[in-house]
Amino acid sequence: MMMKHRIKLSPDEVKEFVAAATRCMFDVDISYNSFIVDAKSIIGVLGLNFNQILTVSCNGHDADFEKYLQKFAVAC
Repeated sequence: MMMKHRIKLSPDEVKEFVAAATRCMFDVDISYNSFIVDAKSIIGVLGLNFNQILTVSCNGHDADFEKYLQKFAVAC
């Protein structure tokens, strides 16, 4: 089941975000428009445009990661 979350992230939060995504036992991607990167890649995530609303796509469920994402959540 694919879960999607819309978030706003700053460059200062990338290291913590990537560490949280890395703890997931499934694929996690982060994207905006048609640009998609592996959320477990610090280099990939740092290449994103942080002025955009980002979409996190999870190919599984982890309650701790879902709770963590809530602090970056934006209204749809």
